[in-house]
Amino acid sequence: MALLLGLLLAVVALPIRAAEMTGRVVGIIDGDTIDVLMPGFQMVRVRLAGIDAPERGQAFGMAAKAALSELVFARQVVVQWKKRDRYERLVGRVVVSGADANLAMVTRGMAWHCVRFEAEQEREDRAAYAQAERQARLQRRGLWGDPKPVAPWDYRKTRKSGDD
Repeated sequence: MALLLGLLLAVVALPIRAAEMTGRVVGIIDGDTIDVLMPGFQMVRVRLAGIDAPERGQAFGMAAKAALSELVFARQVVVQWKKRDRYERLVGRVVVSGADANLAMVTRGMAWHCVRFEAEQEREDRAAYAQAERQARLQRRGLWGDPKPVAPWDYRKTRKSGDD
């Protein structure tokens, strides 16, 4: 019994490995959500992990959507994901031509590094995203050119729908 309990605890302590899927981006919902067409014509909605982009009705919302479109629309991507959110979207890192699109959005000043969920990120990603946001802020890139940018989570609080 003790051996079984020990094995169970060892399995629970293992880090969750990301699953991968490959497909073509066929839709850009906003600055942090895309639709990916998988082989077999299965459509999957993906929320970019580790970031939060301005909402569509918010300042820089359309610019963030355009930036994400420029990065990934109509391109083959690999989605590395570990979970689904409450809307059943896959939550993951989107890699296009070997580059992390999530990180690129933060680097361009089109999204915040979402510290609320940073514990779900690998240590290296957490550090890279935080550094990218610091640099974007210092260089006033994208939304950081606004003297008082409103974080999307604060903007959503003022709306009744509360979607993220």
